[in-house]
Parts: sequence; structure tokens; C-alpha cells
Amino acid sequence: MGFEMKPEKDVSVSFPSKNKGKAKSSSPSSVNSPHNKNKKKTKKKNMVMTWRRKKTDSPADEITAVRRLFLTCKEVFSSGGPGVVPSEDKIQQLRGVLDNMKPEDVGLTPTMPYFRQISRQGNGSSPRVTYLPIHECEQFSIAIFCLPPSGVIPLHNHPGMTVFSKLLFGTMHIKSYDWVVDAPTRDLKTRLAKLKMDSTLTAPCNTSILYPEDGGNMHRFTTKTACAVLDVLGPPYCNPEGRHCTYFLELPLDKFSSEEQDVLRCQVEKEGHAWLQEREDNPDDLNVVGALYRGPKVED
Repeated sequence: MGFEMKPEKDVSVSFPSKNKGKAKSSSPSSVNSPHNKNKKKTKKKNMVMTWRRKKTDSPADEITAVRRLFLTCKEVFSSGGPGVVPSEDKIQQLRGVLDNMKPEDVGLTPTMPYFRQISRQGNGSSPRVTYLPIHECEQFSIAIFCLPPSGVIPLHNHPGMTVFSKLLFGTMHIKSYDWVVDAPTRDLKTRLAKLKMDSTLTAPCNTSILYPEDGGNMHRFTTKTACAVLDVLGPPYCNPEGRHCTYFLELPLDKFSSEEQDVLRCQVEKEGHAWLQEREDNPDDLNVVGALYRGPKVED
């Protein structure tokens, strides 16, 4: 924070002048009078200097909420990578920033066109979901999903990622799973998963977090009302590095029958399990389009 020094009329700091101020007499003789030799007077002239604060803290210079989010992500994921989970204090740091985010921080309101129910022409697919990318680098990505009522993001995974999801407004149902470790597989594309979450959330609510191996790494969103979800992924999807988004079908345990599967069902059915089977890359119920983010900037 800078300061500048500027003279003003009001007295605040005074300094005596060194070269001025001898008293003047009315005549030359009075100057040489013995009575006046020791009575010379000096006058103090005040030099005024005041400290004026520079106007560096105007609203235009204040950090925005989305800028604060960006800077926090840079710190939290600075030494991250696939499968690397940030430390607990870093997780709580980022969660705290996201918990305080509001729709207006990213320039959104529920009345915007993104949240209208628009389906593909010619079929009964789910309404269009709009994806607004805010920032992406090798370490993390920040984006917003804008979902109209009855919008769907199909069941999908986040390989090697730590994901923070903040519901900015609206009501949505979330269903999520984690893989069952060391469980028998039905085939190369079908694995056993354990239910992690099957709940409805309404904003304002806390940020949801999932991890590479737990926390509901595979999840599905279904909206009850118009919703906006602010997502942070660390690291982001990257096909060349093996972080490909895979979609899944959810199949009940009794979908397959065999002696081995009957034993398995007896062991896990009370805990909430299902078979998850890989789908094609663009399933019919996936209706997502990209659009330009027009909210406050994250970078200088």
C-alpha cells in the first residue's frame, strides 16, 4: 500500500525555518540600539506536510470470489497429479472457498436461457445441459454445469481425480458409487460397485467432494429444478494420460444368475450394491453443449 506526501494549508507538522525570521525595526538606529542587541526575535514559519493515502483499495481493485477460487486451486493442486489427493488442510481450504461461492459470483441467475428446458429435435432425450468452462490447465479445471428442470448428467467416473462440486442454486438428486475392491467381475466391462450416496440436495448446501478411490467417484445428477453446479477437477480429464470419462449403466444384482453370483448377492445385497456396465462414449441421455463463460474473469 503506497503513500504520497503532499503540502496542504492545514497545519499538521511544523518545522522552524533556518534562514528567515529576524525581527525588523522601524528605523536603522533602533537596530544598533544597545537595548535591542539581545532582543532579536525570530519568527517560526510553519511548513506543512501531510500524509495522503493513495486510492488503491477501490472496489475495482478488490479480488473477486472467482479469482480467489482460481488462486486457491493453484495452491491446492500445485504439487498434485493423477491419483494424488491434496492434504486434508488443503482440501478444507478449497472447500471453504467454494462453500462461500454464490451464483452472482460467476454471473448466473436461474432466469438465464441456460436453464430453459430444451430437448434435441426428433427424440425424447433429456433437456439440454450447458457447460461453461472457466479455466483449465494441467493441474486443475474450473467449470459450471447449467441444468434445467429434469436435466440429467448420466452416471460417469472421474479416474484418478479429486472433484469438488458446489450446488449454487436449485434442487437435484445425486446417486453415486465406488468400486468394490477385489470383487469378482462379470466381464471386462461390468464391475461390482457399492452405493455411496442416494440423496437430494437443495442449495445452499456444503460442497461435495469425491476422491480417486472413494467418496462416490461415479455419480449421476438429476435435477428437480433449474440448477447450477460449480465443478473443480484436479487433475482434469485427459484422454492421452488415461483419464477418459466413461459412462455406465446401473444394473441390479440379480441381472446375472449363477451359483457364484447367488453367493455374492447374499453377501452384499443388504449394503446397497449394483453392477455398473460401461456404455458408449455418447449415450442417448447425454445432452450437453458448450458455451462461453461470461462471468467475472479469473486471471489478470
